[in-house]
Amino acid sequence: MIPASRPLYLFSDFVLSPKRRLLLRNGEEVPLIPRYFDLLVLLVERRGQAVHRREIFDAVWSDVVVSEGALSQAVRTLRRALGDDSRDPVFIRTVSRHGYRFVFPDVSEQSDSEPPRSGAAEPARPVAAAAAADPFAAPLEQLLTAGPLDTEERREAAELLHALGTEEALGRLDRRPGHARARALLRDTRWDVAGAGPVPLIGQSELIATLGFLLSLRVRRTLRVAGSRWVSAAAGGALAGLVAGTTGGLLLRFGPGSTAAEPVPVILGLLGLAVGGLGAAGVGAGLAAAEVLVRSFRAMALVLFGALGGGAVGAAAHLVALWMIQGLFGRDLSPIAGGFEGLVLGGAAGLGYALTTPREGGGMAAPHGRERAVAALVTGLCCGAAAVVLASTGSYLGAMSLDFMAHAFPGSQVGLAPLARLLGEEEPGRHTSAVISGGEGLLFGSGLVLGLTRRPRSAVS
Repeated sequence: MIPASRPLYLFSDFVLSPKRRLLLRNGEEVPLIPRYFDLLVLLVERRGQAVHRREIFDAVWSDVVVSEGALSQAVRTLRRALGDDSRDPVFIRTVSRHGYRFVFPDVSEQSDSEPPRSGAAEPARPVAAAAAADPFAAPLEQLLTAGPLDTEERREAAELLHALGTEEALGRLDRRPGHARARALLRDTRWDVAGAGPVPLIGQSELIATLGFLLSLRVRRTLRVAGSRWVSAAAGGALAGLVAGTTGGLLLRFGPGSTAAEPVPVILGLLGLAVGGLGAAGVGAGLAAAEVLVRSFRAMALVLFGALGGGAVGAAAHLVALWMIQGLFGRDLSPIAGGFEGLVLGGAAGLGYALTTPREGGGMAAPHGRERAVAALVTGLCCGAAAVVLASTGSYLGAMSLDFMAHAFPGSQVGLAPLARLLGEEEPGRHTSAVISGGEGLLFGSGLVLGLTRRPRSAVS
């Protein structure tokens, strides 16, 4: 967050006001999306210094996880706004294998309470497209030419078309060969240009082809960006499962009337680790994919993708467990937790995560400190409430599935009667089921989000 006490910065034809969050050129506002504005302020404040990419990510994208390409895209946009040229920069120079430096030599500071004085005498170079007879022609040709879709040159052309006028660009694209690819890229880049207009898809020709290109763009980004999030989410769920299993095992071992052997806490801890990790892998994959693939309806996508991820992994685990148990012991244990329970818990996790991590402009949420704790707690409460509802309707979650299996195999030491006695019931009933299932859901949702929101260290050296 930019403190309000910072001064105005004057350079060339520009006035930069961090306090009012304005960039003016000859008195006219130059629109920038908030993160790009913050990046410009950072570079101007550190002018003359080479600012490392890791420092930029930590300062400008501190609450989200984005790909390295997001920084390149931001710098392209700033250069276009300033009329700069990456091949012979006047303002922003790339420092190879390090980051970026603001190199304009004459930057003056002034109190933001005074009327701004004129900037430096040397004017910025005009944007190349502005001098062209038809500024739309070259970027349109770039988008419509066959070749790889998601290149820096094509994204820059799409961003320039948004800056020139989204509606005009779409009108010129209409029904030309290659327009489906071009429309998909314009749709994907509209979030990165301040003032870009809408890029509708419904009702357009070649809708299926356009959706296919758009999905391809975002799936590649998902694979690049979301992998580490998925692993962290699975690890968070596994840790929560380990805690739940070990705690439950200790209560069974030392609860009233227990016959459980000494290894039970360890075995249940390992079982919880596997089940929690598997469940969180499915739900976490859905949530990570939703954050990258869908930008217009993020909350809805998180609920839907979380439910689909949880349901898919729950159904798969249920089928494998039934196949193994029936094959080895000839018992039908169909009531144990499966796809429906995973669907409900995954949707609840997506709801809690969406409520506590509202995002605009893309990127995967990475709250920290108190905000991260709140996100984990609220998501845990949503999952806990969903688990209680499932238990009240007769569905079996982790511990209750284990109790069901214990009754199917006489002599088992993992029945939940000792836990039920601690909760005032002789045998596991509705109260025991609600308390245990709610606790499992709380731990699962909290562990999942703590893992999912873990901010990875930048790979940039």
